[in-house]
Amino acid sequence: MLVGGQNPMERGALSAISPMDGRYRDRVRELRPVFSEFGLIRGRLRVEVAWFRTLAGHEELTGGNALEESALRALDSIVEDFDETQAARVKAIESETNHDVKAVEYYLREQLGQVAALRAHRALVHFACTSEDISNLAYALMLEEARSTALLPAAKELIETFRTLAHRQAGRPMLARTHGQAASPTTLGKEMAVFVARLERARDALADVAVRGKMNGAVGNYNAHVSACPDLDWPRVTRNFVEDLGLEFNPCTTQIEAHDWMAELFHALMRFNAVQVDLCRDLWAYISLGYFRQRAAEGEVGSSTMPHKVNPIDFENAEGNLGIANALLSHLAAKLPVSRLQRDLSDSTVLRNVGVALAHSLLAWKSCLRGAAKIEVDDAAIDRDLEDAWEVLAEPVQTVLRRYGVEDAYERLKRLTRGRAVDRQDLHALIAELPIPEAARERLRALTPATYTGLAERLAREV
Repeated sequence: MLVGGQNPMERGALSAISPMDGRYRDRVRELRPVFSEFGLIRGRLRVEVAWFRTLAGHEELTGGNALEESALRALDSIVEDFDETQAARVKAIESETNHDVKAVEYYLREQLGQVAALRAHRALVHFACTSEDISNLAYALMLEEARSTALLPAAKELIETFRTLAHRQAGRPMLARTHGQAASPTTLGKEMAVFVARLERARDALADVAVRGKMNGAVGNYNAHVSACPDLDWPRVTRNFVEDLGLEFNPCTTQIEAHDWMAELFHALMRFNAVQVDLCRDLWAYISLGYFRQRAAEGEVGSSTMPHKVNPIDFENAEGNLGIANALLSHLAAKLPVSRLQRDLSDSTVLRNVGVALAHSLLAWKSCLRGAAKIEVDDAAIDRDLEDAWEVLAEPVQTVLRRYGVEDAYERLKRLTRGRAVDRQDLHALIAELPIPEAARERLRALTPATYTGLAERLAREV
């Protein structure tokens, strides 16, 4: 149905192709100002203005006419006051130029033309630049902003949430499962601590990747720079410029910055995501086993036909989005460092999907956090499993036998326990016949599946 000549499904989130701009737009809102078309235009404008400011500080290029403080404030306001109205003007220019970076250049020239103190220096806009000089720095700034303001804080929240769970449940005995079968007991807290340690290491790797940029012209040789102003030390000028943006300078490139650092960043993010897939699957399994209960939300439906269902949908949602994120990140990391000769344009369209990959990651982390906020430990269910698994004490018994030199220790316990249910009486009957000192026999009799957890509690508290 048309409303006022417009289909209502063509407006807003309902018409978005990507769920990141539709269904989940509010849950990844931090990334929209960074990676949207507006964010990219703003990033390029920021670089163009900063480069203009740098050049205007060299009297060789300004004829000795330094910019006054009022002119510098007017220059800063071009970036600070940039909004969607101004971005629409850039897009209008692009519709004529059919070149997105050139549109930003022309827009900046328009803005400088409105300030008398800046008008005379408009020739310095985009001076000696190739589009990639601007774009590589814009994307670098965008990725650094996303990492510092969205990804790392969310990663910290995720890690601290599970650290709290690990410490709170450090001493909660739990039957472990290897190959899906009953195995030597552990504690719930220690199993969460494993993920905390892994996520911390992956988070640190993500934080440590150096974000790089270049500013050296059409093929990386400062050809135009030197032809126009041979007396300036252009490598020093551009190094200072890039470093002043908070980035690491890449001194040796073709037309493009090689994007190797991006591959490092995306691989680090993939590793964090891979650990979280493992975490979500284990949490799903613990819920299935009954070790965790999920608090039911009022009004929420778990199944369209089975009213009793409370499904682990947050962990499933997280796992699905982590898979999409890592598929995109894998392609980005493999494709972006590869370019034909000094430049081809195949990276340009790929780079526009960087925000999509990061958004799927962030959405997944938030889904995992939502799921973690709903779970409660079911002590009774965990205790039942422990009490039904006395066979797991075959390990300490055979190990004590080895300690005292009994050569067929493993085989003796294997005959009693392999593939069989064993209870306290069965095990104690065996212990009574063991050729070991009485003190060792008493220690074995005192063991239960719930007390046979080794140093699990200590390990859980150490993360």
